[in-house]
Amino acid sequence: MSLLSSLKDSGWITSPQAPGPVDFPFGLGVCGVHEVAEAAYGDAAAATGFAFAALTRAPKRVVWISEDRRKAEHGGVPGAALRVPRLEVTARRNNEALWAIEEAIASGAAGLIIGDVSAADFTATRRLALAAAKQNVAVILLLPWQTDGASASAVRWRIAAAPSAPNAFDAQAPGATRWRAALERCRPAPGLIGSVYEVEWSDETLSLSVVPALAAGTAREDARKRRTG
Repeated sequence: MSLLSSLKDSGWITSPQAPGPVDFPFGLGVCGVHEVAEAAYGDAAAATGFAFAALTRAPKRVVWISEDRRKAEHGGVPGAALRVPRLEVTARRNNEALWAIEEAIASGAAGLIIGDVSAADFTATRRLALAAAKQNVAVILLLPWQTDGASASAVRWRIAAAPSAPNAFDAQAPGATRWRAALERCRPAPGLIGSVYEVEWSDETLSLSVVPALAAGTAREDARKRRTG
């Protein structure tokens, strides 16, 4: 049975109408494929947290597809993390995970598909990008630190954890969560490629904001330095 058939049987697909698009940070697109890659080994949790925090409009339904090796290495994500209905799929191999993502897009069952995969080459991302554009749906690919090379994705972020903001009430306690976000690829705004931001989660606005003191350097140089040491 295909994933599309399973979604229909489970009641997730109740009408052929596609769900509304989901915003992604800083106005860089509301549909299509967005890559969120670790800056270095160990940044998987930071990359996943950034992907959740970056959504400026909560999707009605989420399909979460994990490659078995990635899930075994990094663990799962609590069901309450997105606070919306979520269907989880675990695939044994990379090609099966990519196939499942494409099936989930075609189903029209969710406003957001998240794929935690070990790799996605140009051909794979091209297929996903075309399918996502047709269904007007957002796709986030969570990728490992080795990710490099050509991609048909709209955006590629390279994410690392950053020291938390100062705590106004206790100097010894952590403050707001921060990430170092390098924009490595950006089809909607090519002029932003190479920008590196320090971004912070706000409990008041429930959104990300750029920390005033921006980090220097380029995305490619920053990622290369972290990967080599």
